[in-house]
Amino acid sequence: MLEKNFSNSFFTEPYSIEPLATRIREVLNGKVGFYSVGLYPASLAYNCALQNGDLNILLAPREGRELFGAFSDIDLSKMDKGIKNKIESMAISNNDKSGRYNTLEDLIINCELVILSSNSKHIINDVNLVFKVRKELNRENVLIACLVGSFCHDCNLHESFVLCEKFNNLAFFSGFHRHGALRNPLDSFTANFCHPDAMNAILGAKLLNKISPNIQVSAGIHNVEGQYIKAAKNISSIFAGFGHTFHKNNPGLLPTLLTLLLDQCLDQAAYVSMSRSDRENLYTKQPFPITELGYTVQRIEASLLKDGDFVQVRDHTFSQLTAMVADVRGSMMLPVSGKPTRNFQAGEVLAEKMIMYERCPTGVDEFLEWCEKAGLKRGALEGINSLNYWPHILRKYSIPMNNASMINLLYMCIMAPDEIKQDIYNVMTSSRELANYCQESVKSCKSKKISDSLNNFHLETSIDFLIKSLIDEDRLFFESNDIDFDNPLKSEDKPIYNKVIDYIETYLIESNT
Repeated sequence: MLEKNFSNSFFTEPYSIEPLATRIREVLNGKVGFYSVGLYPASLAYNCALQNGDLNILLAPREGRELFGAFSDIDLSKMDKGIKNKIESMAISNNDKSGRYNTLEDLIINCELVILSSNSKHIINDVNLVFKVRKELNRENVLIACLVGSFCHDCNLHESFVLCEKFNNLAFFSGFHRHGALRNPLDSFTANFCHPDAMNAILGAKLLNKISPNIQVSAGIHNVEGQYIKAAKNISSIFAGFGHTFHKNNPGLLPTLLTLLLDQCLDQAAYVSMSRSDRENLYTKQPFPITELGYTVQRIEASLLKDGDFVQVRDHTFSQLTAMVADVRGSMMLPVSGKPTRNFQAGEVLAEKMIMYERCPTGVDEFLEWCEKAGLKRGALEGINSLNYWPHILRKYSIPMNNASMINLLYMCIMAPDEIKQDIYNVMTSSRELANYCQESVKSCKSKKISDSLNNFHLETSIDFLIKSLIDEDRLFFESNDIDFDNPLKSEDKPIYNKVIDYIETYLIESNT
């Protein structure tokens, strides 16, 4: 695996005036290459061929794969033959009369930006390969980016992670698109191209902006946060699809459910942001302030009161990247026309089968089987892939349980032991139980102290705790003391949603030790 701080830039340092000016011109006149052509890059290529006379994309399918292999026969039958021919020309090497497809080497030789389009199954190998090949070809100023939307896992280290956090100079490209919508000649899309160096981010965004007038790409520096959001969003959109389908007759519940899914994605990414080894340099060692990229302010941080002092706990600066937040929102919406995202469709399948069988899936294998029978390809369901690694992600980035309660519930719906599955099912499928879960599961441990004290106000210990907290001038008693109830509520007497909250927290904490 590569060193964390490997070189990945359009430029060679130290800078000098004449070569720098020449290099910027080269980059602005360059092409974008997509390696491993799945549905998203092929659809981008379609949009490019549909809208542009100049074809600014080169494609290199993975060895043994067909260029249009990600499309269904129905989709292929609807495509314009002339557009398909243009896409073929993007993928066929001009230097070979046999008409072979481009390879990764061709992209590195002919492009200034190469985007690895592979999913989590191949991405780590592809990252290692591309830097090896780039060095061998003496093209080390070709910038490398990825768009993988799931967490990765190292089996040897038993560790899950966000790829851009492991390789923190790897660029990340992300935009919202629905299944097939990029082939709509009238629709427009926004995206972010993120690299921790602002100048590289700007030039990469400029290059991607050229591929189609219908695709607007903005620069950002938050590659790690952007990739985390993409992975967490893909999980959350499964829950959104479930909610839209199972609770379609409960319109009062959906806004709460969808708001929590969005807010928790952003809160989790804000904790991940705090773990960046280069976080301070991200803001202080740029060629110009990040406000010049489109960020409204230089930094947004959240603080908590701890031991009488304010402590910075979250960095929300990335939330100013409109396209990233729009991606989360869009992935959780049921479209007026066309199909929702594939992870959303997986959530619809989950709801339909839970209605049919009146139970949760027995495990991830059964859930995947349901999805495949519904026509969803296993390799495209990055949300389910990420869900497998969820406990590892909670541990690695120290994400509090109350900031991840919705994904926690979905995880348990699929992965929980049989003895708790009935209670999980009851919470997922009852509007009242799920609404209560949404309200109570987001409370921190300290917030639960207050709630528990009021629920047990007939006990002297509760009265004593609240009174001492209220009259403490230094506000330290509440933080540093727990309540030991004389007669705590028995587990079997608790509401189902509270039993599920307790079980989830215990299960996930124990699985992380």
